Amino acid sequence: MSGQLDYEINKELGECYLFMGDLDKAEEYYSKAMTNNGVHPDPYLGLATIAVQRGELDQAMTLYRKASTIEPDDRALSGMALIEMERGEPAEAFTHFKGALAKNPENLVAIFGMVRLGHAENRIEETLPYLRDYLAIDPAKHDVRFTLAGCLVSLGRHAEAGAELETILTQDPRYAAARDLAEELKRIAA
Repeated sequence: MSGQLDYEINKELGECYLFMGDLDKAEEYYSKAMTNNGVHPDPYLGLATIAVQRGELDQAMTLYRKASTIEPDDRALSGMALIEMERGEPAEAFTHFKGALAKNPENLVAIFGMVRLGHAENRIEETLPYLRDYLAIDPAKHDVRFTLAGCLVSLGRHAEAGAELETILTQDPRYAAARDLAEELKRIAA
């Protein structure tokens, strides 16, 4: 078999075992995939995921960095940011989330991680452009729009938040959280 075919088979087996929760088998196949072809980040990302699940954050960070040197994509940057959040390194995490979203504005892990960090670090205003970028691509993603509305409420921008909630409720009148927040905003305004 060719190196590329071996790589693909081993990577797929690693992904399957990871999905099934067999970390040892997943690690075995991701490691084989790494030796078959060192030009793809996926085995490193898989091994980083395993390291995170085992609580080996230093090892996971090393693997995310290696994946990022091979191909600096949003997944490696998001992984690094999540570890930095866990380590109490908010500035670094925010920077990596921003980098991930610059590469892929639809990365929900980065969006919601950034929002969580934005609330914790009083940087909510900085999250708004990323939420809006996502909605420019997928305007019907109500969870992202609701998050945007919540950020706007936190900033005291109730009219803008109300408009976002109205957009949600026009498309999905059964979205209970949006309805509840819209009613709360009406009580505040009264």
